[in-house]
Amino acid sequence: MLPLSIFSVNLLSDNLLLLASVLVFFAILITKVGARFGAPSLLLFLLLGMIVGADGLGLKFEDYEVAESIGHFAMTIILLTGGLETSFVETRPVMHKGILLSTLGVLLTAILTGTFAYLACGKWIGALGASFLGCFLLASVMSSTDSASVFSVLRGKRSKLRENLGPMLELESGSNDPMAYVLTIILVQILTSVKKTGSWAMVWTGAWVLVAQIAIGLVIGIGLGFGAKWLLKKVSLPSNALYSVLILSVAFFANGLTSILYGNGLLALYVAAIIIGNNLDSTRKRDILKFFDGMTWLMQLLMFLMLGLLARPSQFSTIAWPALAIGVFMMLVARPVSVFLCLLPFRDMSFKAKGFASWVGLKGAGPILFALCPVVAGLEGSTEIFNIVFFITLTSLIVQGMTLSPAARWLKLSYDEDPEVESFGLEIPDEMGMLRDHTVSEHDLEHGETLRDLHLPHGIRVMMVKRGERFLVPHGSMALQPGDHLIIIMGDSDD
Repeated sequence: MLPLSIFSVNLLSDNLLLLASVLVFFAILITKVGARFGAPSLLLFLLLGMIVGADGLGLKFEDYEVAESIGHFAMTIILLTGGLETSFVETRPVMHKGILLSTLGVLLTAILTGTFAYLACGKWIGALGASFLGCFLLASVMSSTDSASVFSVLRGKRSKLRENLGPMLELESGSNDPMAYVLTIILVQILTSVKKTGSWAMVWTGAWVLVAQIAIGLVIGIGLGFGAKWLLKKVSLPSNALYSVLILSVAFFANGLTSILYGNGLLALYVAAIIIGNNLDSTRKRDILKFFDGMTWLMQLLMFLMLGLLARPSQFSTIAWPALAIGVFMMLVARPVSVFLCLLPFRDMSFKAKGFASWVGLKGAGPILFALCPVVAGLEGSTEIFNIVFFITLTSLIVQGMTLSPAARWLKLSYDEDPEVESFGLEIPDEMGMLRDHTVSEHDLEHGETLRDLHLPHGIRVMMVKRGERFLVPHGSMALQPGDHLIIIMGDSDD
């Protein structure tokens, strides 16, 4: 008997919290391993779920409907955080590029991949592979870049990308999940109807539904975003933590209301989050982003663990070759062709920048979650679709996830960020200036040992001195010592 086969993941079971705590504990520890070897943490979460799952140590989890619901909730938090962290200033110059990639790019990727899957691999991917619509469904599920994976990899490295690539890729990954999700839902409905009626009439209906979903999502997202902006400026709450909860409730409301009106809830909450995030008070925004950063890590961790538990590696042998062929085609043909076609009008972007954007086609939890839709709908052959998508996601996280930073350095598209300021917990509003830290050296004290002898330029003031474990209030006659840490504010001065 396998070590964990006596357990099952049941939301009503007494051992759920025990199992969750152990899994989360080990998942957090293995992030150190990922950092050492350059592996994305999300890949390790997924692998941990597979190791302890039914084909590994025997932990059973087979409720696809619950997994889909939990995954959708987690995606809500992840997209909300991504939207709040998206800067208008950085995104505005690349907005048209990001939107093209997240709409036309997704559609082109799905069409190219679906055609290849139908012509080259259809007979090996189960019942759905027999029709072009079935292969198009498989391709649509995988057509978007996963926001959780892209945010995690791009923001997890202490480097930035040139040519505004970072904001463009984050905008694309944050806004293309809704497009892939809408395509998936429409195709599942069409295939279900075709199965019952034998009619292709719903293909044209699906196109109108796609337009309506995007339009309704945008309208509600913009409306609620500006409404929340007004409310946050008017209301005064007793704790900054309550502002985070208020924003969370707005996001849930945007998602739910849009879905009721047959729009795309994920798009609505992402748009609303961008508007809210760019109109928050700077000091309050820090607390809010810290809250949501922790929430996002928890959601990513739980979602990837859960999806890993659903996987059945013992079934991969039957789909490994078609999945590998489709995955390689997506990485080397479909994604590059889509990116270069969408970015063709933009002469200000270099060839190597477009090439790097082509490589940032990371798959993750999003495609696996979307692959649950045909399974829940009961489509014949949907299990093969799920296994293929899972296999391709693993391949993408290993191959692309582990090579993004080396590829950026090789193409000379990345540079190191400024070192993080050590402020010892001290925070100030952005309007007051910038905080910097400085460690006093022997060279600094050549002309005198006091703070006054440093002759700091106008607009620069020392706010605090840390000596060992002591924090000292600075004054002009303070004698400094090598190794003292100075916390400096740089701003406007009237003298």
